[in-house]
Order: sequence, then C-alpha cells, then structure tokens
Amino acid sequence: MMFEDNVLESHELALEELESQQSAPRSLHEPNGESRKEQARIPLQPESPAARQPVSPEPEAKQPPPTGKQHRNSVLRRRPFVSAIGAILLASVLGGGYLYLDYARRFQSTDDAFIAARQFSLAPKVSGYLTAVPVTDNEHVVTGDVIARIDDRDYRIALEQAEAQVAAAQASIENIDAQLNVQQAQISANQAQVDQTQAALVFAQQQAERYEHLEQTGYGTVQNAQQYTSQLHQQQAALQSAQATLRLAQRQIEALKAQHNSAVANLAQANAQRDQAKLNLSYTTVTAAEPGRVVDLGAAVGQFAQPGTSLTMFVPDEIWVTANFKETQLDRMRRGDPVTLKIDAYPERTIRGHVDSVQPGSGTAFSLLPAQNATGNYVKIVQRVPVKLIMDNPPADVALGPGMSVVPTVRINPAPSLVERLRRHL
Repeated sequence: MMFEDNVLESHELALEELESQQSAPRSLHEPNGESRKEQARIPLQPESPAARQPVSPEPEAKQPPPTGKQHRNSVLRRRPFVSAIGAILLASVLGGGYLYLDYARRFQSTDDAFIAARQFSLAPKVSGYLTAVPVTDNEHVVTGDVIARIDDRDYRIALEQAEAQVAAAQASIENIDAQLNVQQAQISANQAQVDQTQAALVFAQQQAERYEHLEQTGYGTVQNAQQYTSQLHQQQAALQSAQATLRLAQRQIEALKAQHNSAVANLAQANAQRDQAKLNLSYTTVTAAEPGRVVDLGAAVGQFAQPGTSLTMFVPDEIWVTANFKETQLDRMRRGDPVTLKIDAYPERTIRGHVDSVQPGSGTAFSLLPAQNATGNYVKIVQRVPVKLIMDNPPADVALGPGMSVVPTVRINPAPSLVERLRRHL
C-alpha cells in the first residue's frame, strides 16, 4: 500500500511537471532538441522522499503596465452601464451649465437695495395745548385726515377782532364816500353861485357904463355914476369870492379822495389780518397732506405743542427702491428696463417694476464726507451707483416702509434665452 501511494504521488508530480513544461518556452524546457514524445516515453520511476520536495516555480516575466487609454477602455468594457450613466450625467451638467449662463447673462442683480420714501416730520405752526389726537401708531390716513387738534379759543377771538377791524375799515370808507357826495353837491352850489355872480357882474358893468355916459353927456348926476361904479366893483369882488369858494370845495374833494384811498388801504390791512387770523385758526388742526402712515407718534392730549415741535413721523404711500449697483453693472442698464423685486420680509411675493433713473454719480460723491482720492495712496475700488426702481404693482395688504431689504433683478437684454424659448414650445 505504501508503494502504491508513492507511485500515485510520483505520477501526479510528473503530470504537473509536464503541464508546466508545455506552458514554458521551448528554449528553457527542451534542451538538446529532445521532442515531447521522447520525454513522454520515459518510464515513471519511484521517487525518493527528497525528490518529492516542492519545487519553487520559475519567476514569470513582468508584463508592462497598461496605459491610460487602455485602462479606460478596459474600465468601459468591464462596466458599460456605469459608463453610460456617467456620460449622461456629464452631458446634463454641461448642458445645464450652458443654459444657466445663457439665461443669467441677461440679468443684473444686487443685494444692496432698500425701500426708500420721503418721510418727514409733522409739526404744528402755532402753539397751544393738544385737545385731541384721533390717530394711533402705524395707522394709515388719507389726505385731509386729522392728526391732532390744538385748543383754538385764542385764535377764534383773534379772528373776531380782525373781522371787527375789517368792518370798521369798511364803515370808514362808506363815511368818506358820503362826504364825497356831499362835497360834490357843495361844489354844484358854489358853481351856481359863481354863475349868478357873473350874471350880476355883467348887469353892473352895463349900468356903470350907462350912468357914466349919462354923467359925461350931462344927462345924469355924478352920484348915480359913482353909485353904479361902486356896485360894479362889489359884483367883481363877489365873483372872486364865489370862485374862491368853488376852488376850495374842489380842493376838499381831493382831500376826501385821499382819505378814501387811506381807508381802502386800512381795509386791505384789516382783511389781511383777518385772513392771517383764519390761517392761524386753521393751523390748530394738523391734517395729512397726502396719503400715508403715521409712524413714531409722540403727541398726546394735554401736551403743550410749540411751533416746529415734532408730533409724529409721516411716511407717504409713494415709495420706491434704491438699488446700489456696481458701476460695472450699468453698461447695458437703461431707463424702463423691467425689474423683478424680491423683498426679504415677504419672500413668497414677486413684485414687478422698472428702472426709473440712474443717479449721475456714485454714492460716495454725495455723502457728507466724500472721498478725496487725490491724497495719499490710491487703491481703485469698484464704486456703487444708486439706481431708482419703481414698483408697478406694490402690494396693498402688507406694510412696506423705508429701510426694508430688497433683492432686485434687472433684465438688461430683452432677447429671450434658450431656456425661455424652450419653455414657450413646451
């Protein structure tokens, strides 16, 4: 049994050696030109235990490493499904990147934008105690709504005094007008007296000439001639007196007209004082000059308000967006370009608008302390230029006010992008 086991083991080792010789090069395993058949005819001999020691295999020749292209081809051959998915993903990324760049280059956006308005302070023009404040904080008012009322009793009394002065001035004018009428009648009477005196003077001249002629011819007495000559002189003096009285009455008319003009001026002054009193009375009611919201209300009933003292801040309904774009973003931005506005407080809303104007200068140029680049070391910095954006459809159900952050996106190229053209067809 031991002999048969040894024969079997030697036979198996011989077969393994034969297979190794068949796979090895001929120059190494076929010395002296012996053929494989002759080697096969060699009888199998039992081997000793030393001969059954394992023989170390011959070192195989090193194969050169595969190149990159060969490695990729081998990977593609081994995993075709994964390679196809990778190609599809790469094509999708490249196509999506191109579509995004084609769409994004038609817009300019910035996060340096805020809602702006011409808010101002409401203050009374007259002093007095506040009797009513019918509004509250953040309340919306329209034109003419009452913000506060001031005690108006003093101003009503001043108005009544002014109206009394107007009435007195009007009465003075009426009195002077009546004097002018009387004086006109007096002038008419004086004129009639002058006419009568002139007629008497003519008769006296005729009488004096007649009796002087009679006295010279001897048919009349010297006494009669002297008497009618004296009457002539009296009529001449009477005429001069009547004429002087007429001129005095006429001068009186001029004086009355001057008094009338003065009375008219006094009436105008009284009317102005009355109008001022009316204005002061109207100033006791502080109203809204335009629609807007009452903000930071500080007025209270019983408070003594001084002229110019702030009662509340007022934010008009007219608001816009001031976007500080970089100067490098303004190349193709023009007035009327459409704008999409996103307000941080209401991110779910999209507001449409348009470009109204671009400020002719950077923001720093109009600041309190503008930059002086002519001194010291100069480092060029991209400036920001304020752009005024108008909202076409401002929401009415939410509160919008100055200082709220906005992200505007201005479309600078109206031509549709590839994405928009595909969206229309789909």
